Amino acid sequence: MRPHRDRLVRWGAVLLAMVATATGCTGHGPARRDDSPCGQTLPCGVAAERITRRLADGARISISTVTVRPSARVTVKPAVGADLATAETVGRTARRARAVAAVNGSFFDTVGPPVSSGCPGDPLGVLIVDGRMLSEAANGRTALILPGRGGRPRIDEVRSGMWLTAPDGAVRELDGVDRVPGRIVGCGGTGGDRLAATGLPEQRPRHNQLCLDDSEIVAFTPDRGAHSPPGGPGSVEAVLDGNGRLTELRSPAGGAIPRTGSTLAGVGEGADWLRTHARQGLPFGRRTVVTDGSGRSVLAPGTSVLGAGPALLRGGETRINGVANGFTGDTSTERQPRTVVGIKADGTLLLAVLDGRSPDSAGATLREAAALLRDLGAVDALNLDGGGSSTMVVNGRLHNRPRDAEGAPVRERAVADALVVVER
Repeated sequence: MRPHRDRLVRWGAVLLAMVATATGCTGHGPARRDDSPCGQTLPCGVAAERITRRLADGARISISTVTVRPSARVTVKPAVGADLATAETVGRTARRARAVAAVNGSFFDTVGPPVSSGCPGDPLGVLIVDGRMLSEAANGRTALILPGRGGRPRIDEVRSGMWLTAPDGAVRELDGVDRVPGRIVGCGGTGGDRLAATGLPEQRPRHNQLCLDDSEIVAFTPDRGAHSPPGGPGSVEAVLDGNGRLTELRSPAGGAIPRTGSTLAGVGEGADWLRTHARQGLPFGRRTVVTDGSGRSVLAPGTSVLGAGPALLRGGETRINGVANGFTGDTSTERQPRTVVGIKADGTLLLAVLDGRSPDSAGATLREAAALLRDLGAVDALNLDGGGSSTMVVNGRLHNRPRDAEGAPVRERAVADALVVVER
């Protein structure tokens, strides 16, 4: 009887192994094999893959993907580096967040170009992490909205508004968060913004353009780093404790940001307003509103929002809303590396990096990217920052081949933020 019983035990073990393989999970925890050549493990409901496709003219393109099913015990959200003043690679941000996978996220300010605000690494457009606003919206630009555990991700146009209430009851619009006052890269701000190139009023988003406003108040938080940027002559900065009470009014602006507090830096009329209405030891109030394209509030505990654009797909159809995102002319004709995010009909999130700038992978136009995402099952999709920023990391290893230029060496570029997949 024993040999027969032993055979039954062995066959039972084989059947259990087959079931575990079919479900993609091991017998020792919620992990599965990804589809990449390295065969790393990922949480159940998360899969990574590298595939090759042919574009309409026969050109090859290499696509790296991470899919996250609604049932996966993970959180997908934006993450920044050590602070908003420090750009870092996707790999480093992923390690800091203990993420199993990550891709680069929003567009960001850089050093050197004439449109720079002087704040390299600053995310351009809305960035909200777990309900906390780190960057205001470029009003009307498209964003990925991640409602948190149990919520369905979606893509929509986003606007934000912020207001200050002084101790004496005076109310004023707050122009921005954690950026240099007076210089708005990408435009889309509030108040008296003017396009630097023409001097004309401009409140719409203008991608890779600089707007100026000589009368602003911008809030600085510990997320920005240890210090706010130095202000020019006449600028003022209100230093607030954790309860919003004024502890110091310094001029010019620039200096230490309290670890548990914040500051309000004003220029022009904004500086005059702070001088007039700030009172030592008394608190400022602050109200923030973030709405989608239909005017519904999206700001809630646990919600994250990452702005980029343009949209690529809506309801399974190609829809590239370049004008709403500040792009001029036809933005879809140039093949470049792309980082894109799609949402399938069942709520599965699809992160994809389309490699380019090499003989093995041509990159994609925005229309080609939309078609590829649709072929991969997405019904809604959004373009993120691309070019040399396009990077995917899986389990701490580079999963694509980012390049700064045609034929350049493969290397990661420092970016402002990443979209990370973290186990719960």
